[in-house]
Amino acid sequence: MSNLDIFFWLVFPYISLTIFVLGHIYRYNTDQFGWTAKSSQFLEQKRLRIGSTLFHYGIIFVFFGHVAGILVPKALFDFFGITDDMYHFGAIWFGGAAGVAVVVGGFLLFLRRVSIKRIAKNSSVSDYVALVTLGVVVLIGFTNTVGYTATGGEFDYRVVIGPWMRGILTFQPAPELMANAPIGFQLHVFTAFVLFAIWPFTRLVHVFSLPLKYLNRRYVVYRNQHTHDLSKLKKRKEFH
Repeated sequence: MSNLDIFFWLVFPYISLTIFVLGHIYRYNTDQFGWTAKSSQFLEQKRLRIGSTLFHYGIIFVFFGHVAGILVPKALFDFFGITDDMYHFGAIWFGGAAGVAVVVGGFLLFLRRVSIKRIAKNSSVSDYVALVTLGVVVLIGFTNTVGYTATGGEFDYRVVIGPWMRGILTFQPAPELMANAPIGFQLHVFTAFVLFAIWPFTRLVHVFSLPLKYLNRRYVVYRNQHTHDLSKLKKRKEFH
């Protein structure tokens, strides 16, 4: 195992996760106003509705798919009688569908941001950096799914990347596992940790903004200005 392997699969993941945690703490304490994502719905709604729905629902399924495939040990699936064929069937069809939704939705959101001048002018450099980095991570991951899982490849990330990631999180690293993984999976993991490192400094922090206060908030009553004017006009006519 080379020094580069030690850096990429041991040193860099811890650097990235440290920035991820401390960066969020710093951002929350110094910039709560910018914690939530700036809404661009009033600038354009149609493409936002389609792209945002596809992307966000897709990314939720992708997230839980990664949790199941990487953080949950393979032995637990075996214990509950979930065979490799059953797991790969779900990964291909459900994971593939979620991946398509993320790719299509993300492309629509990116196209919307660069093609509509009003939205482009209200976008920051960090917005584009986050979108491009996230897009690279998703595309590489989707390519790996099609290239390895769907075609019956021999590489099983659950017994390589899974133990490696759990080792990182439990401070029992085994960088030699990732050093022997296919290049496509190495790129996917590396770009994912790049994304974690820039996450606290982009609009992606809004993922942790759960609007729980809205559940107990009082209703906001809106009045139509034109309706109010018409009622005043009607009263005037009745008076005369």
